[in-house]
Amino acid sequence: MAKYRHNLPQLSGGLFLTDGGIETTLIFHDGLDLPYFAAFDLLKTAEGQTALRNYFSRHATIAREQGRGFILESPTWRASSDWGAKLGYTTAELAAVNRQAIALLAELRPRFESARSPVVISGCVGPRGDGYVAGEMMTADEAEAYHAAQINAFAETEADMVTAITMTNVPEAIGVTRAATSAGLPVVISFTVETDGRLPSGETLKEAIETVDAETAKGPAYFMINCAHPDHFGDALAAGESWVRRIRGLRANASRLSHAELDEAEELDDGNPEEFGQQHRDLRSLFGHICVIGGCCGTDHRHIQAISEACSAAEAA
Repeated sequence: MAKYRHNLPQLSGGLFLTDGGIETTLIFHDGLDLPYFAAFDLLKTAEGQTALRNYFSRHATIAREQGRGFILESPTWRASSDWGAKLGYTTAELAAVNRQAIALLAELRPRFESARSPVVISGCVGPRGDGYVAGEMMTADEAEAYHAAQINAFAETEADMVTAITMTNVPEAIGVTRAATSAGLPVVISFTVETDGRLPSGETLKEAIETVDAETAKGPAYFMINCAHPDHFGDALAAGESWVRRIRGLRANASRLSHAELDEAEELDDGNPEEFGQQHRDLRSLFGHICVIGGCCGTDHRHIQAISEACSAAEAA
């Protein structure tokens, strides 16, 4: 039984943390092989499951120790049909592994949850195509049909919500929103942007958010930005505008490199965790409605720790 599906606690105030860049951490720090960046493939072995438990525990411990809420985001960014087929998964096996991913998080939740620190379980959905480029875009109807299988699998579990990470274009975001709404799950849409603050498909964040809201009757619980450095999107936000207030979460990259440069990089650029924390503190001082913060490419538990400590210092000032 889902615990928070009808009352997401992150919407009620206070800062919630989530994890960092799961794929880059598992590959570059833990030395694991993730074909196609598919972290869900680790669930097929006991060793892989242990690696995932250890990864999430490192991050959730920070939230528990600092009295913050936490979002457990499932390792299923690549667990949709096109990507699963590349790894040899059948439709039934993909549905099972999506349910298994949520079960692993449900197993972890009691270890980290308290009255001060609610823990929300989110089913992660990734783009059908590349997470860095828009490529050949689906229509909204096609996207709804494509993502419905994964989202329906989450609906059968203890997942409290769905988060669509690294959305590169508006029609796919609309389709995911409609699929989640049909399944009875709250949905969060997280757009990625290029160094100019625009989506890979060319829209501004304002255009993207307003279009998704208009086409789905404000279906998303809120929006997020991920897979871009704060320097890439900070100037695109304008305090006081209604569309900006729909953005309640950030999962930024540690690196200032563009997506094209990151694609070519052979070494991990993990930036400066302390500076990263201070940048998020400054963003929250301008946009106090932002309530969920984690990381994306190049970030790990050090960056999440730095964010939480920087925000705590600002709250105490």
